[in-house]
Amino acid sequence: MVGGVQFRQAEAGKRYEVFHTDCPARDVVDHVTSRWGVWVLISLGSNALRFYELRESIHGISEKMLAQTLRVLVQDGLVWREVEPTSPPQVTYGLTEFGREVAEPLADLFDRITRRLPPRDAG
Repeated sequence: MVGGVQFRQAEAGKRYEVFHTDCPARDVVDHVTSRWGVWVLISLGSNALRFYELRESIHGISEKMLAQTLRVLVQDGLVWREVEPTSPPQVTYGLTEFGREVAEPLADLFDRITRRLPPRDAG
């Protein structure tokens, strides 16, 4: 992984104070639960995608918002980024181990929600 904040598992009894405004974990939670962060993590949950594939998989997201969202998720250590030196460059994104740990319960949550909703009308 290139750069990014790495959050190691807290030692026994030592946790982040997530209710304090200056807690670094709070920023990560904000990025994960942002309007587009959740969708990026769920979209990358099954496999790595190129930028354009990711953009096409998340309806309604602009290139600018996708780029900004990916930038912070990479910095947080949730997403890795690989650039292939082609012309134009091809950029691929995927989940780090930390990203998979975060994305899995999100995907489970959405699966539970969609199973409990009434069926959509065909019309």
